[in-house]
Amino acid sequence: MNHLHRTRSVAAAAMAALWLAGCANMQGIDTQAQLRDAPSLGLAAPSESLTPAPDWWAALGDAQLNRLVADALAGNPNLRVAASRVGKARAAQAIAEAAYAPQVTGAVDLNRQSFSSNYIYPPPLGGSTQTLGNLQINGGWELDFFGKHEGGLNSAIGQLHAAEAEADAARILLATNVVRGYIKWALANDQYVVSERALNQRQEMLKLVQDRVRAGLDNQLEVRQNETTRADSRTQMAALQQQQDAARNALAALLGQPRLPDDIRPPTLAQFKTLAVPQQMDANWLARRADIVAARWRVEAARGEVQVAKSQFYPNINLAAFVGFQSLGLGSLLKGDSFQWGVGPAIRLPIFEAGRLRANLGAKTADVDAAIETYNATVIDAMRDAADQSQALRSVDRQRTEQAQALRAAEGAYDIAQRRYKGGLGTYLNVLVSETAVLAQRRTQVDLQARALDAQVGLTQAMGGGWQPSPELTPPVPPVASAAR
Repeated sequence: MNHLHRTRSVAAAAMAALWLAGCANMQGIDTQAQLRDAPSLGLAAPSESLTPAPDWWAALGDAQLNRLVADALAGNPNLRVAASRVGKARAAQAIAEAAYAPQVTGAVDLNRQSFSSNYIYPPPLGGSTQTLGNLQINGGWELDFFGKHEGGLNSAIGQLHAAEAEADAARILLATNVVRGYIKWALANDQYVVSERALNQRQEMLKLVQDRVRAGLDNQLEVRQNETTRADSRTQMAALQQQQDAARNALAALLGQPRLPDDIRPPTLAQFKTLAVPQQMDANWLARRADIVAARWRVEAARGEVQVAKSQFYPNINLAAFVGFQSLGLGSLLKGDSFQWGVGPAIRLPIFEAGRLRANLGAKTADVDAAIETYNATVIDAMRDAADQSQALRSVDRQRTEQAQALRAAEGAYDIAQRRYKGGLGTYLNVLVSETAVLAQRRTQVDLQARALDAQVGLTQAMGGGWQPSPELTPPVPPVASAAR
C-alpha cells in the first residue's frame, strides 16, 4: 500500500511539473533573419554546366606545378590546424552523443572523523574518533523528453560539418595560392628575360650614340638620355630579381618549407595550357562552395543551441540510483548488513528565474540571426568574387586581342627598319628605336598572359575550386530550397 502511495505521489508530481512546464513563456522570441535562396539571388535553375575538376590545376599541363600543389596539401601547417579543429569538433559530437546514455561512477570514501560530545550523537559515538567507510556505485540517466540532448547533438553535428567544410575550403585556397604564386613566379621570370634584352638594346644604343658624339653627329644630351634609360633598365631588372626571390619564398612557405627543393626549375608562361573555366553560376553553385556550406552548417549549429535553450524552460527529469556498502569502522564495511541501495526519479523545474531563461533564449536566437546573416554575406561576397573574376577574364581577353594587333604592328615596323638598314636606306639607330617599341609590347604581352591565367584560376576558385562534398555535408535544409527561417 505504501509503495502504491509513493508511486501515485511521484506520478502526481510529474503531472504537476508538466502542467507548470506548459506555462513556460517563450513568446516574442524568434529569429528575424532569412536565408537567401537561389531565386532571391537571381541564380539560374540547376544545369549540367562545366564544373572544375578536383585537381583542376593539372589541366595547366605543368608536372612541376602538380608536384608543388601535392607537397603543399601534404605539408602546410595551416591545413594541420584546420584538421585539428575538425578533430576537436568530432570530439564535441561524441560528448553530445554520450549525453543520451546513462552515466555510472564509482566512489570509495575512507574518512577518519572525531564526533562531538555536544551534538546529536550520544555516547559512545559522541566524543569518539571513528573511521567511516563508503564503497558505492552511482548511476544517473537524464531523460530527454524536451529535446535538450537532441539540440546539443544537432549543434555539435553542425559545428563538425562546418569545421569539415572549412578545412576543405582551406585546401582549395591553398591549392589556388600555390598556382597563383607559381604563375607570379613565371611572370617575373618572363619579364626578366624581356628586361634583359631591353638592357642589352639600350647598351647598344648608348654605344652608338657615343660613337656619333665622337664623330660630331650628336651631343652629350643624347648620351645622358641613353645613360638614364640604361639605368632604368638595370633598376627594373633588380626589382624583377627581388620579385623572383619573393615568389620562390612565398611558394616555399605554402609548402611549409624554408626554401623550395633544389630541383624545382623556374617556370615560364609559355609552358601553361589554357584553363577551361565555368561561365555561369546556377543554383547548384551554392552547394559547390565549401565556405558557403560551412556558413550554412553554422546556422544549423546555432539552431541546435536554440533548441537547448528552449528545453531549459521544461522539467529536467533524471533517474538516479546507487548501490554499495557503508559502515562505521572498516571492519564492517563489506558485511551483508552494511549493504545499501537506492533508486528513484528526480525532477527539476524552473519556476522563477528572474528572466534568465528568456534572456538566454534571446541570446541564442540572436546567434541564429547572426549566423544566417553571415551565411547571406558569404553568399553575396562569393557572387561578387565570381563576377569580378569573370569580368576580369573577359576584359583581359579583349585587351589581349588589341595588344596582339599592336605587337604585330610594332614587329612590322621593326622588320621594315631592319630591311632599310640592310639596304643602306636607314641607320642602325632606327632599328634599335623600332626594337624598343617591340620590347614594350612584349612586356605588355607577358603581363596580359599572366593576368589571363590568374583570372582563369580565380574564376575556378570562385566556382567552387572543384569541391565535391560528401553526402553527409549536405545541410538538412539545402541553401537553395527556400528562404525559410
